[in-house]
Amino acid sequence: MVYELLISDCDGVLVDSEILADRVMREALAAVVPAEPLEHLLETTFGQTTREVLRRVEEHFALQLPETLLAQIQARSEALIAAEVQPIAGVRAALEQIPLPLAVASNSRRHNVIASVERVGLTARAAGRIFSADMVERPKPAPDVYLLAARTAGVAPERCLVIEDSPTGATAAVAAGMQVLGFTGASHIPQGHADTLRRLGVLAVFDDMRDLPALFERLAQKRAG
Repeated sequence: MVYELLISDCDGVLVDSEILADRVMREALAAVVPAEPLEHLLETTFGQTTREVLRRVEEHFALQLPETLLAQIQARSEALIAAEVQPIAGVRAALEQIPLPLAVASNSRRHNVIASVERVGLTARAAGRIFSADMVERPKPAPDVYLLAARTAGVAPERCLVIEDSPTGATAAVAAGMQVLGFTGASHIPQGHADTLRRLGVLAVFDDMRDLPALFERLAQKRAG
């Protein structure tokens, strides 16, 4: 069974943005949450929406955060990412060598995903196939955004190949019935992350986008029999 659609996560796969968003979150919570316990908690929320991270913080520390904090963090993150974010090294060249239609499926808000795709230079390649958390009922780790991408493209989930960097996203893609490659080359990746992704069921893990075309070729040949 051949692949018919390549679906890429955005933050941490197309652009090196997770480390910037993480910085904003830590700064916003520094006055109300001890640094070390927050560090441990944020390690478990990698890839989740800002809203869900704040909900987890409230639950874990038994506190109520200001209602305005979500909007403040989102605005600050968007401004910082717009000013400083860089594409993942080699990602455009790598994706252009994959002979499949490209979709993008992200837990970020749609306008941010569109801006990131444009920054990488993949707007035309992913035209009509950019999907975000605000387009579905449930964000990752639910499979909704991946299933929407497949359904819109008219491709069965089992014929989709996904590139993900987070446990949240990998869980979503596996739950959607898709095959997943784990990317660990972004700036925010913690030690031991590759093993975490493997335990979640990814096919292979790579940390350099230059390796993606050859990795895809091996997988495609194996599936073709």
